[in-house]
Amino acid sequence: MEFLSDQLTHIIQALQQFQLTPWKMVGFAGTLLFTSRWFVQLYYTRKYKRVVMPLAFWWLSVCGSVLLLAYFTVGKNDSVGIISNFFPVFVSVYNLVVHLRHRKNDVTGDATA
Repeated sequence: MEFLSDQLTHIIQALQQFQLTPWKMVGFAGTLLFTSRWFVQLYYTRKYKRVVMPLAFWWLSVCGSVLLLAYFTVGKNDSVGIISNFFPVFVSVYNLVVHLRHRKNDVTGDATA
């Protein structure tokens, strides 16, 4: 029980010393965008009653990943955060480009390759 009490005291002290810096706001914004993409995807999946990855999902992924990458690279200099956000930004950009290219082909009537 003493262990839990010590941990709770440590958490309370850390929260009392919390400072909101501009870089933390960038990190929180990135986390909010990156997490909100799942709510967007859930909304569209429930709406269409099948798994749907809407365009907004990819935009939120790209923007959230870029903000988190900036936060971990410049604001915090955290190699684990950099590595964990480096790959998803490329996958999200690729999927966004494919989605937009497919939409363009639907509009123009061009055959997709």
